[in-house]
Order: sequence, then structure tokens, then C-alpha cells
Amino acid sequence: MEQKPKSTLSLEGFQTAELPGNKTRLILNTLKGDIPCIFHHREGNTGGVIWVCGALGGLDGPSFGIFATLSEELVDGGISSLRLDYRYPGDFDKCVLDMLVGVQFLKRQNIDMVSLAGHSFGGAVAIMAGTMSPDVTAVVGLSSQTYGAHDVAKLAPKPLLLIHGSRDRNLPVECSQLIYEWANEPKKLVIYQGSGHFLRECHDELHDLLRSWLVNKVGREE
Repeated sequence: MEQKPKSTLSLEGFQTAELPGNKTRLILNTLKGDIPCIFHHREGNTGGVIWVCGALGGLDGPSFGIFATLSEELVDGGISSLRLDYRYPGDFDKCVLDMLVGVQFLKRQNIDMVSLAGHSFGGAVAIMAGTMSPDVTAVVGLSSQTYGAHDVAKLAPKPLLLIHGSRDRNLPVECSQLIYEWANEPKKLVIYQGSGHFLRECHDELHDLLRSWLVNKVGREE
């Protein structure tokens, strides 16, 4: 059985650089290295989402960069997004700590409802981080691995959304089915028939599901 990361990591500061559109390149500073991010900020009273990719890291997400696309759109739903890369891609414990630093950053921006969303390796990162932070209110796992997800029952009563493709050759659909069995309510499992690991075949349906679910859980749509 996996153990929670034994160390902690604190946000020491951050640097920003404006990008075109309603987003900012962001570097989160810790005593153990810097975490690169892109921040899509909605002014005012807002919820937030932190997005993380798989074991190789990155910022855009699966399904033709759906994390980047939704981050742009969700601003209109009252949601700020933090697309977060890892200091050490593939190091599970360190990646969980990185995501928790992202939560600290959003809380400092007065974002009081935070959802975590991750793909593949990142799905388990999001689940583990969600069990460790009282500031997290919802979790999404896309094509998630089981390693790191065995404590998922401790998420409750935070809602969990699991999404998987039936033809995933990297992590079989049984991974999300197992995580769903381990989890307590409230939980939802969506399996897209014919879709692979990167969920490209179901892009439109995935887009609409993620947008509506996140707006419902952490949004402030006007």
C-alpha cells in the first residue's frame, strides 16, 4: 500500500510574466525548486481548478490540449485555472507536493473552492493531493493509474469524477473501475467507448462534461 508523502513543501513566493489573453506565466518558488505554471485568473469571487498532466509533465493536457482550452473558457464560468507542471516529472511524492503548493497559491488569491484535475499519472496525483488538503473541494481523474490512488476513499465527502476510454492501451479501463470501487460517494465514473488513453476520440463529449461538472462544483457563473 502506498504511503502519503512524508515531507511538506511551502510556497515561498512567485514571479509572473504577462501572456497574451487573460493569462499569466507563473513560477511558484519553494525551497526545493521552482514550479512552472500558467494562471488563468478570473477577478473577484471565484472558484479554481488545478490541472496536471502525466508522468512526463506538461501544461496542455490530453485530447488536443483540453486543459488549455478549458482554462480559457472557464473564466466565463467564474473559475480561475492553474495549469501546473512538475519540478520532477514522474516522482509521485514530489508531484503531489507540487500540486499542494498550487493549492496554497490559489488560497492566497482568495480562491476558496479548489478542484484538482489530472490525467494518467496525474489523476492519481490529484486524488492523493485531494485526500491531503482540506482546501480541496472536488477531484477529477482522467485515464488514471491506480498507483497512488488507494486512499481514494478518504476523499469523501468531496465529489470524485473518473473518466476513462474503453480502448486505453496505456492504462486499461479497469484502473478507473477499481478506483471507483475503492471510492466512497459522491462519485461518478464515465467510460467513453472506443476512446484511447488520450481521449481524443471523445473530445467534444469530454469537453462538455468537464466544463459542466466543474462549473457545478466550483464555478460562479453569472
